[in-house]
Amino acid sequence: MVGDFTPDRRTVLKLAAAGTAAALAPATGHAVGISPALIKGAKHEGGLNTIALPPDWANYGEIISTFEKKYGIPIKNAAPDDTSAEELQSIRSMRGQSRGPDVVDVGLSFALDGAKQGLFKPYKVSTWSTIPAAMKDPAGLWYGDYFGLISFGVNMSVAKVAPQSWADLKKPDYKGMVALNGSPLGAGAAFAGVFAAALANGGSLDNIMPGIEFFADLAKRGNFDPSAATSASLVSGQTPVVINWDYLNLAQAKKSKAMTRIDTVIPADAKPYGAFYCQAISKFAPHPKAAELWQEFIYSDEGQLLYLKGFAHPARFSAMVKAGAIPAAMMAALPPAKPYGEALFATIEQTKKAQAALTENWTKMVKA
Repeated sequence: MVGDFTPDRRTVLKLAAAGTAAALAPATGHAVGISPALIKGAKHEGGLNTIALPPDWANYGEIISTFEKKYGIPIKNAAPDDTSAEELQSIRSMRGQSRGPDVVDVGLSFALDGAKQGLFKPYKVSTWSTIPAAMKDPAGLWYGDYFGLISFGVNMSVAKVAPQSWADLKKPDYKGMVALNGSPLGAGAAFAGVFAAALANGGSLDNIMPGIEFFADLAKRGNFDPSAATSASLVSGQTPVVINWDYLNLAQAKKSKAMTRIDTVIPADAKPYGAFYCQAISKFAPHPKAAELWQEFIYSDEGQLLYLKGFAHPARFSAMVKAGAIPAAMMAALPPAKPYGEALFATIEQTKKAQAALTENWTKMVKA
């Protein structure tokens, strides 16, 4: 478990309710070490290429537009629905091209792969010291940007009753309804979904196999839909029960409340599984200064608060709480703190081990 970036929000909320000035203090809104020379160099490059950032994922739509307005640098966001694996492939296949990605946002296992393959350029943002050690590569090849818990997003117009546990997903009531956001071999959220299922079925952070066996059984029962779920398929009811990050399901529930009711459930039969995504700069970035400025922006208080606005807990959450940089109203809008204090986070070595087990067993065991 990564324990140093999940503070007790209940304490913070009590302080805010009592009118404590620190809890009510606004964010500083900038990274303290950003240099005018970096801004000038980034503007001179004339653009930034991002990839696989859906506007409704972790509030990336607002993050992108805010960066563009703040610095006057246009962003080309390619292939918003690509997976982490496809992001790495884009770095490889578009090496030396002006349209190649400057930065990526990938799951931890894929950040490890990218670093191993020599795809990333080291860079340490000015707020580096406030990013927990367990969430960053010591050399600055990658660093966590936000984290969340695996949850069930449930379209109540179709499912009628929301499953409250992993065991519930096996019920005939959910035949053909349960989906991941892609294959766990390529999509970070799907990878985390299998890990979370393992924790509820006799597995552990050292043993993901029970999670694979769970989905194999779910497929045999006809409850598992192998199609890649999206926000649109959840709202339309095509995939009424989506195993995904809490911040995605919560944001979608807020966005679609006028159309349909989406419930977000943290399964009750196991400790929650949490994980973080990672930023990295491509070693072959066509806009290297703009890439560095992007990292400075999203690791500033302003950028981190934009993640939190989208219900994703930013990497610097604990440090910002201690500094009184998170407005009380934003804290109050977050889900109950208890599951976040109980969540389990896999280490780098456990992630590598789980990735190897999935690669060897997923396609031959899970046949929907």
